[in-house]
Amino acid sequence: MDYEKGYVYELMDNGGPTYVTEPYFKEAVDEMMRARTLCAKANACMPDDPAYVTYLEELFGRKLDDVRILTPFICDFGNRVKFGKNVFINHSAILSASGGIEFEDGAMSAPGLRIATINHDMNERHKKYTYGKVLVKKNAWLGMNVTICPGVTIGEYAVVAAGAVVTKDVPDYAVVGGVPSKVIRYQDPKEQKE
Repeated sequence: MDYEKGYVYELMDNGGPTYVTEPYFKEAVDEMMRARTLCAKANACMPDDPAYVTYLEELFGRKLDDVRILTPFICDFGNRVKFGKNVFINHSAILSASGGIEFEDGAMSAPGLRIATINHDMNERHKKYTYGKVLVKKNAWLGMNVTICPGVTIGEYAVVAAGAVVTKDVPDYAVVGGVPSKVIRYQDPKEQKE
């Protein structure tokens, strides 16, 4: 069977499943290799060498003059990540982005962020995958070593405490923490500054 270019991404956008044994999956494999190569080149640069940003711009297919990403940095699907303005991602982030990741304006993360948008099927774990887009809304703040699971939305101005594992959506202005994360309290929207 012949597949149109981009078919694998349509499946990912719809939550899957995809099968690594199908010919359409080659397009995903090619993107993973492209992304891993560009990340390796960026990570090989000295932190004060602005050339690393050039590799990340190629990875994401956009200028990063309003986005700051510190290396080391790993992303397996650069074509599946979207950034708003003034996004900051501190070092040692790992974005498993095949299901799609979007950072809205002002989103920021501390070192060690982990985002997963893909999952293995319980019974066919070596060849069948499912997906869930992760959305980090406006001015959300992700603490050190936060893990976000597939399909989760982090609300506007939300704060995710260090070490949290987020398995469910986080409401706007919530402060969450723990494994799995739970709401600790809510912030006063009137006290938030841009």
